[in-house]
Amino acid sequence: MKDEEIVGLLRSENEEFRKLEMEHKKLESSLDEILKKKYLSPDEEVEKKTIQKQKLQCKDRMAELIRSYK
Repeated sequence: MKDEEIVGLLRSENEEFRKLEMEHKKLESSLDEILKKKYLSPDEEVEKKTIQKQKLQCKDRMAELIRSYK
């Protein structure tokens, strides 16, 4: 089974996967807003790094769920 098919199944069957996917998209939006600025304050730099880490955690957990489904 291909990863895309597994993702589709997890979207329909796994609540945790859906929440992670929604959170990842929300974080992506937040990061896009920060990156639109030409210059970032030190606080904004910290926020950017925090968002990037949270996105990576979501993505890693989704990949883990995909692997465990296989």
